[in-house]
Amino acid sequence: MTMTSGRVLRLLICLATLASWAARLDACPACFGKSDDAMAKGLNAGIFALLVFVLGLWVAFASFFVFIVRRARRTGEAIPGDTNDPQHN
Repeated sequence: MTMTSGRVLRLLICLATLASWAARLDACPACFGKSDDAMAKGLNAGIFALLVFVLGLWVAFASFFVFIVRRARRTGEAIPGDTNDPQHN
């Protein structure tokens, strides 16, 4: 696969732009060592909020399947993979 001159030029421009930002890409205070700074506390709060959100999604996903199994048992329908499933045997 060969790159056209336009693609090479765009790649070089992107690399030059990234290289010019190198001085600005220092570590933030949260990573650099000031763990009691307001930015570090905000970062930790954001991580905690995302973890709670993801955990909530996993619980909702699992509870949906619990609901489906309970509903199938209540109505007498066969549960896929169960030993009483006619398609299982």
